[in-house]
Formats: sequence, C-alpha cells, structure tokens
Amino acid sequence: MHHHTDPVVTTAQGAVRGLRQDDGTAAFLNIPYAAPPRGADRFAPPRPHEPWDGVRDATVPGPNAPQSERRLGSVDMSSYFGTGWSRGEDYLTVNVWTPAWAGNGLPVMVFVHGGGFVAGSTRSALYDGSAFARDGVVLVTLNYRLGIAGFLDLPGAPANRGLLDVVAALRWVRENIAAFGGDPGAVTVFGQSAGATIVGGVLAAPDATGLFRRAIVQSGSGLGAFTSEQAARVTRAAAEVLDVKPHADAFADIPDERLVEAASRLAGIDLRTDTHHDPLLGLSPFSLVLDTQPAASVAAGAGAGAGVDLLVGTNSEEGNLYLVPVDKYAASTAADVDDVARLSHPDPAKLVEVYRVSRPGASFGELRSAILGDALFGAGSRALADAHTAHPGSATFAYEFAWRSAALNGELGATHAVELPFVFDLAHLPQLQGPAALLGPDKPPARLAARVHATWVRFATTGRPGWDPYDTGRRATLRIDADSGTDTVGWAQVDDPRSEERRAWA
Repeated sequence: MHHHTDPVVTTAQGAVRGLRQDDGTAAFLNIPYAAPPRGADRFAPPRPHEPWDGVRDATVPGPNAPQSERRLGSVDMSSYFGTGWSRGEDYLTVNVWTPAWAGNGLPVMVFVHGGGFVAGSTRSALYDGSAFARDGVVLVTLNYRLGIAGFLDLPGAPANRGLLDVVAALRWVRENIAAFGGDPGAVTVFGQSAGATIVGGVLAAPDATGLFRRAIVQSGSGLGAFTSEQAARVTRAAAEVLDVKPHADAFADIPDERLVEAASRLAGIDLRTDTHHDPLLGLSPFSLVLDTQPAASVAAGAGAGAGVDLLVGTNSEEGNLYLVPVDKYAASTAADVDDVARLSHPDPAKLVEVYRVSRPGASFGELRSAILGDALFGAGSRALADAHTAHPGSATFAYEFAWRSAALNGELGATHAVELPFVFDLAHLPQLQGPAALLGPDKPPARLAARVHATWVRFATTGRPGWDPYDTGRRATLRIDADSGTDTVGWAQVDDPRSEERRAWA
C-alpha cells in the first residue's frame, strides 16, 4: 500500500516510486544503472539497462553482488559487510536519498563500499544516506561486481569490471541525478577500503573525466593494484579450482554459486614477484589490476583526477582489525613484526628500526599493526595525496582519524572502518554498540559524529573541509579525535605527522 505522497521520479529508463521518510527526506532503493550481468555478460563491460513501462517500485532493498558471508573473528562486522548474498541478477543498482523538498542543484555524493573486493553492498546498515539528505545532499550508494565476476583478470574480458561498473554508475548519476534535485556538475565520489582504492582507480581512469568534481579516499591505497603478472597467478589458480581454461568463454556458463565458492578458495596464493610485493599482503586475491599504480597515473595527470579536489585519510590503527579480533595482536612476537616488514618493504630491518625508534615502548602488537596498516593503507594514501598535489587548480586535503573504539577489551582502537559511522552520522545505531561491536561498549561521542559528518558535507559542497590544504612541504593533516566520556571533540591540524615513518616508505 503506497502513501499518496510517496515521490515518483522519472529516470532515463523509466519512472521509480520512492519512500517518503519521517524526517521529510525521500529514499529510492534498487534503481538499475546497468543491465543485469548474466552468463557471459558477467565478464563484459556494463551495458545500459532496458527501459521499463509504468512505475517501478523503489521502496525495498534489492539484490546484491554474489558473495559469501564474511566474518572477522570476534568483532561483529555485520553492519559493515551486511548479511551475505541477497540473490537476484538485477543487482547493478543505486540507492538514492534526497531532501524531499527537492531543491535543485544540490551537491551529490556517490559512495563506493568496501569489503576486500569480494563482499559488501548497498544493503549494509552503515550506508544509510538519510543524514546526508537531511543536510541537503543527494546521497547515492551503489553495488558493483565483486570477486571473480568483478576483478578476476581474464583473457577475453576487460580488466577491472567492478571499476567499470562504478564509472557506469557515475554516468547514470550524470544523466539522472537532476531529476532527484542533484547538480550533476557537483558530484563527490567517495569510498572506503576496497571502495577507496577503487575511487583512486577512478581518479586514474581517463574515461571517468568530467563525471565528478571532488573525491574522498577513506583508508584506501594509491599503491594497491596488482600487476598483470600477479593477477595472472590468481587467474590460473581460479581456473584450476573450477577445472576450466583461463578464458572468459570458459567462465561464461559457470553459475554464480560456483564462482563465489571458488573465490573463497583462492586465499594464500603467493603474489610476490622479482619486482613487486603483494600490496594486499595476502589478505585478498582480488584488487584492481593495473601495470601503473593509480598514484603514478595521478601524478602524471593521466586520468580523471587532475581538476578534482581530493580529501584523503587513514585511521591511526588500521592494522588492528586484522589482528585483534583473531587473537593475533597481544600474541605478536618480534618475528611477526619482522614478517610483516619483509612482506611489505625492500629493507625490512631498517623499516622495523624506524618504527621502534619513533614508538618508544611500543609492544610487538603495536609495531606489527602500525607496519601492517601503513603497508595496506598509509603509504598508498600518502602516495596518492603527494601525487595529487602536482596539479594546480585542484586542492588536496589530508586527515587522520584517531578516535579509539573500546571494543574487545579496549584493544580494537582507531581501527579500519571505525570512521564510517561518524561520516554517515550513524554512531548511535544500536548494532554498533557493545563489547564486540565496532564502536565498543561505551556511548560513542555524538558531537564527533555531527562534526565529521558536517565536514564531509562541507567538502562536498565547497571543496574546502575547513583546514589547510596538503602540500609536499608541510603535509598539513587534520587529526580527528574525541573523549567519549566528556563528548569533547579533538580537532587539531598537525604538519607532517609521523614523518620518519612516512619517509621510510617513500
């Protein structure tokens, strides 16, 4: 039963009926931006969706990309990963939240979720765009192909199909967002984790030129792509697991269930070559596949990013998420610290020494997590920021998110993904609170959520987040923190934080 005030918007493919929300905003869920990727089309570029007659219902969540359910040890990440695979072929879709007073020419933000290139979707609780719509932004979230369909580098298929999906969604936004009150000339694309690495890839992609004006890269990497040689090893392994030839034609008839199951069996492939380490340190066999890293392409001005304002940052203890919930943090040894340095750096002994000196009294767990976090996100984020400063006429800004979650007996800390509830102003969600939940047992600082969210909105609206631009001289970085007990926000600009550690990766 639809309320007579439920809003109807006409897109290029047909009309959609959304949901009027209690706060006066409207949500439109499960609108296709590309044709369903079936059969051989799973390994082809995204194609336009067929038009539909009548009004398509856009009031309930739709299917998502084939994926297996993800668990991360003892921390509850269901609000991040969602609850696994919601089946249906027509999953290349967007959700749109918009102020129902439907102003015109509103800033638009387009979010690309994380999940290691194998999981995640628009269905996750953390990506509800209501707070953005409340604050005058048209907020778009999107699904993209994951795992083998999205990122396996297959002869006979274009590379980085999940990235091509994101660009197709940005084209959909360019064509349709004015009907939802958005300004197609004021689009900010933002992503977190794998989604942030994809945004870095979009910055480096010539075919995305002109589709967005600003970008935010939250805990991604401009150095996170595999080379073709590395990707070919994953392709060979996938073909062996599936017992087919490593070619798109041979994959075309394999059902999604088998692709998902095969993807989950590809862990542990050694991707180190004579010239390259594994930028994901074995955490995922899927990433972008590019023989030039996004940071190098951005530095050369060879992509969409040259005239785009960029906000890039990481969390202070990114690596904790991969250690604390699986009981590896406190148990870390000197050998574990050496191991992560060896996997990620050409001079591991020197790297470890730099971290020991810059963190006197640090435990092995802290050193291991710090090196892991920099190997996965920190070094590649700084490289992307440095690269982007080469372009006059666009600004670069940097942040470090330092608020510590007290989850898992106070050990989870300022870990990977912990900034997301603050960006989306959802820190109050009950499922984020508790001893094993992302934000921990204490009431999270409401003022921090309000301020971080408002800052992201401000950047999307003005291109200026409220502190000095980043350049390779000062490297001005905003350090974001708060005291949970007093709800006091810590908001301090620091120049070139952790400079010795940064230089060790340069």
